[in-house]
Amino acid sequence: MQPVLEDRIDEFQDRKIADRNLNNRVKDIPGWGMDADPENDPTYPMKHWNGADHERLNYKKAPQQRIDIEVFHSVERPGVTRVFGTSTPPSGLSGAIRRYAYKYSEATATHWMTLILADRINAIEGKLDDLRHGILPNPWIERGWRAEWKHNRPAFVRKAATTALLITAGLMLLKRESKRK
Repeated sequence: MQPVLEDRIDEFQDRKIADRNLNNRVKDIPGWGMDADPENDPTYPMKHWNGADHERLNYKKAPQQRIDIEVFHSVERPGVTRVFGTSTPPSGLSGAIRRYAYKYSEATATHWMTLILADRINAIEGKLDDLRHGILPNPWIERGWRAEWKHNRPAFVRKAATTALLITAGLMLLKRESKRK
């Protein structure tokens, strides 16, 4: 389906666009268009309407950004947004997981939890890529420990002591378990 991109949004045209999408999507996506009814405006009667309320809709839209990489978009949208980020195109295992996540509606936990998993895997992929290029991780800088040492030393010392205590306790438990066997 090729999305129809309007160059200009005229007064009340947004209502026509919403109605057009509502007719196509209402049966596919639960909850789609629930706020499309102008009679069911949640700001009424709090909002004080004036003559300029719809002037903000009459503006020149940005041109469509050229798509030269894979861009994910919500299943709720007919196409990609006019402008999108291209700094980190999907790749590797995290990209495959993101592809899977975008098969689901943004209203589902599956979509968001899968994206969180993809972010964690992407961080690991980044560390492995750094190692492959001979760049050793520097947690003192990357985790912000230098700044915390400089600006919040008591909290840093507490966290370091707690971490050392937990690691020591864990090693002692493992050592005791290995002696039993």
